[in-house]
Amino acid sequence: MSSLSEQMEHTFRLRNLKSYCMLAMIVLAFVVSALPLFAVFAHIIKLGFSALNFDFFTKLPAPVGESGGGLANALLGTAILVGIASVIGIPWGVSIGIYLSEYGKSKTASVVRFCVDMLVSIPSIVVGLFIYELIVIPMKGFSANAGGVALSILMIPTIARTTEEILKLIPAHVREAGLGLGIPRWKVTLFIIVRGSLMPISTGVILAISRVAGETAPLLFTALSSRFWFDGFNKPIASLSVQIFNYAISPFEDWQSQAWGGALLLVLFVFVVNLSVRILLLRTNTSKGKQI
Repeated sequence: MSSLSEQMEHTFRLRNLKSYCMLAMIVLAFVVSALPLFAVFAHIIKLGFSALNFDFFTKLPAPVGESGGGLANALLGTAILVGIASVIGIPWGVSIGIYLSEYGKSKTASVVRFCVDMLVSIPSIVVGLFIYELIVIPMKGFSANAGGVALSILMIPTIARTTEEILKLIPAHVREAGLGLGIPRWKVTLFIIVRGSLMPISTGVILAISRVAGETAPLLFTALSSRFWFDGFNKPIASLSVQIFNYAISPFEDWQSQAWGGALLLVLFVFVVNLSVRILLLRTNTSKGKQI
């Protein structure tokens, strides 16, 4: 009995040792992967926090050679551009996702899915050049509309793929129950399948918005920039990302400081958006668990 107990104790200690070693490796991997993120975030806070003041959120950029001013027009312009992109991109993205989920076995759906996958990986600057040729040159000028269309193209594949994957998680018997009641398929899809998945779909929409809010390259070819307030959808418009780019490469320390402040705002926006998505998904999973 003593030898058996000693063997069991030895096995138990060996397992504990392996467990502690694996835990240490996991913690080390987390530190190695998270350290660059925390370092970048800390550096942005250090350089950008001092630039955030009342003038930063309420005033226009100061003229060249003068200190002060703010990025109020860029903040407003970013909101307008994201709004235009959302109006175009959300309906198209959700519609494509529904089509791929409910009718995804056809050859046409395979082609659409391939195109969506290609759009996911295409560089954003290529989209900007495409819209430059398609809209900017014919209209003979940069505009908020062109910038919004470029951002919407970047939103569509993210929303479409997210919607498709979410709708695929709905059990087949839910669709069969609706069809068994004599409900047309399109009504089953819209009022049962999609309606029951609005919360998860909205998380994909939020992620797409957070992605395009920080895009710079496509806006350089479409919306360009402006040092004034928004003056129409067919005119150039300021955006936070482009303003950060312009200020970061400028020789003026005050502008560089404001660029760090804008970068801090973008990082905080992405952080809050991703945190909100996590909370929404957690609440959705919790509510589904309670229903089950």
